[in-house]
Amino acid sequence: MKQKLIPMVVLLFVFVAAGFAQNKINFTEYNLDNGMHVILHKDNTTPIVAVTMMYHVGSKNEKSDRTGFAHFFEHLMFEGSPNIPREQYFKIVQNAGGQLNANTSFDRTFFYEILPSNQLKLGLWLESERLLHLKIDSVGVETQRKVVIEERHQRYDNQPYGSVLEETFKRAFKGTPYEWMPIGSAQYIDKATIAEFRNFYKEYYVPQNVTLSIAGDIEIDQAKKEIAEYFAGIPKGPEKIYRPDFKIQPQKAEVRDTVYDNIQLPLVLQAYHIPAQGTPDYYALNMLTTILSTGQSSRLYKAVVDKEQKAINVGSFPFALEDAGLFISYGICNAGVKANDLEASMQTELDKVKKNLISEEEFQKIRNQVKNNFVSQNATDAGVAENLAQYYVFFGNTDLINTEIDRFMKVTREDIKRVADKYLTNNNRVVLYYLPKSAEPKKEGK
Repeated sequence: MKQKLIPMVVLLFVFVAAGFAQNKINFTEYNLDNGMHVILHKDNTTPIVAVTMMYHVGSKNEKSDRTGFAHFFEHLMFEGSPNIPREQYFKIVQNAGGQLNANTSFDRTFFYEILPSNQLKLGLWLESERLLHLKIDSVGVETQRKVVIEERHQRYDNQPYGSVLEETFKRAFKGTPYEWMPIGSAQYIDKATIAEFRNFYKEYYVPQNVTLSIAGDIEIDQAKKEIAEYFAGIPKGPEKIYRPDFKIQPQKAEVRDTVYDNIQLPLVLQAYHIPAQGTPDYYALNMLTTILSTGQSSRLYKAVVDKEQKAINVGSFPFALEDAGLFISYGICNAGVKANDLEASMQTELDKVKKNLISEEEFQKIRNQVKNNFVSQNATDAGVAENLAQYYVFFGNTDLINTEIDRFMKVTREDIKRVADKYLTNNNRVVLYYLPKSAEPKKEGK
């Protein structure tokens, strides 16, 4: 959803860090009788509360001929209910001095409100209205069809390099539910009927498929009473929730392709298959990307941008999902540099981490960076609420918010070299060149 302006006082409270070193995050969790999981974290530092709802549904749960449903519902769930008029969600929260938003991924959909703590009941009411009786009618559906299709045009179709991940995923995960992006296809959203949307809502937006996570200035016992007031009476969904059963088959040969786009400078992307988030090798691969591309002192930046001046931007990152992942490295060519020349320089840096142990100095540097990142992501109540929900939904272990850093710290220099050598192989990757349309070969007869 589009970000909205919020009062400065809320911003000041929301982004106050809890301190450089993370203290243990205490929480209470339990289930309501209808299957909803609840997680509560008390932090009386500031008079702010984050109310979040994480639905375990994303684009992965869609059918291949009806993609974009989860993202569509991210928008549709702001349409109101019998008790909330259309287009009033944002106004209600902003008038109370808060903010709200939502986002959708391959694996989940996330809604949140950040409010003054005396407005906790307002956040609970708004989210219970979405869950209990969302308004799904022709006016809302047709309005959001236009919004979603326009969003796709702006973010993907008309944006330089905007389709790069879409083109990558449809090659890397062909034949699986990760083949399409959460934005989905405009044609399928156009074809879908109101009945199809209602069925999707009835299946996935049910108590047993959502985690309510609240962090901030609350009293636990009082919060439990208010949660029961708004959510305990919502009936459990009757349908079995669809979970796609699939395995990512090992890639046996390199996939290499060229995309011609409305761009000026070529882009090179390499995407290597890696294990899912939370697996042991994921942590070593995550640290490997830190070595390669975090900051201007990283290996890729120093070698390819500063020294060789072959790229204006270069980097790598792990794209970890619930059931799979990609290790992506990319670079945008400097003026006059050819894509294959940039790829060769990028490959040189990847080969170095495959052949040699990183230095002890580099290793300590990335350990410190990982620690800093871990603390930073839990420096606000909103961050804590989201992470508590994610650890429960994806790992079934909410306390990872306190202990996941230990998994990173167990990674050794030898582990980093091992995973680089194991996963960063030619047969395990998709390579894409994005080239200007002016470079596209002319078809015969034209």
